[in-house]
Amino acid sequence: MAPITPSLIDYVFPLMLKPKWMGKPSPIQRQKAADIMFRPAQRRSTLVSAFSIAELIYHSIVRDVRKGHGNALVALLMNMLQAAVMVLTFFVMFTVLGLRSAALRGDFLLYIMSGIFMYMTHVKTVSAVVGSDGPASPMMKHAPMNTIISIAASSLGALYIQVLSLLAILFIYHVAMNPFDIDQKAAAFGMVLLSWFLGLALGLVLLAMKPWAPDFVQVFTIIYQRANMIASGKMFVVNQLPSFMVSLFDWNPLFHIIDQTRGFVFINYFPRHTTVEYPIMMGIIFLVVGMMGEFYTRRHASLSWNAKR
Repeated sequence: MAPITPSLIDYVFPLMLKPKWMGKPSPIQRQKAADIMFRPAQRRSTLVSAFSIAELIYHSIVRDVRKGHGNALVALLMNMLQAAVMVLTFFVMFTVLGLRSAALRGDFLLYIMSGIFMYMTHVKTVSAVVGSDGPASPMMKHAPMNTIISIAASSLGALYIQVLSLLAILFIYHVAMNPFDIDQKAAAFGMVLLSWFLGLALGLVLLAMKPWAPDFVQVFTIIYQRANMIASGKMFVVNQLPSFMVSLFDWNPLFHIIDQTRGFVFINYFPRHTTVEYPIMMGIIFLVVGMMGEFYTRRHASLSWNAKR
């Protein structure tokens, strides 16, 4: 006999406990119940299980990407437009305030984009992970689905959109406006992945807290995104800041990521006040704490918690 599975619980047990006044089950219902109860258990290898999980994550990513808009291309264009508007806004602001001379030597727009792309990748990932399906979501009623797959799909979907937007904007700028050269391309892209990883880890902590304090998590996420408009340091050249201003921002891992990114992008800039190790360590700490909290929340979360909301 097959082990107890979600299909056994959802279909066979209610059929067995069906009151007599509701009548006997039909032959089709009996046949389906017999197929479920006496279905032989199929043992799958680790490789087959890995491919099944990868396929499930892929379809979840597609669903997550199309959640914002039915057309994935339109969703990509909307994200590109948002990044382009932010770049243009900072360009006009720096020009009007006369701050272009305070930037480092090199392509000025590339200097702006190096901060904005890291910021957008980070905050978009945090928002995607916090907004992913939790343990009480209706999607969790399907047997292969679980919260880890939902988190992986949301974070990878955000990374997919951000990387495509980054490559498209840089290609258009390089071909149509001003050819440029990035000093250390692989290391610069590694900073994009590091900002994504940090967003995934922090979003996981907030997602674990969400069933316990949903209002706090929602407000904190918004405040964190707004505060990082300045605290991320994307508007500053860190080497030119006085020491008291550096101490105001060096607690922020994203501050380190953006400054290190500019060190990899520009050949004549060498970060002196930031490190790559700090955001990596903070990301690992957030990831471990978030996974512990998520596993604990998954066992205790109930759908009735949000019944009054």
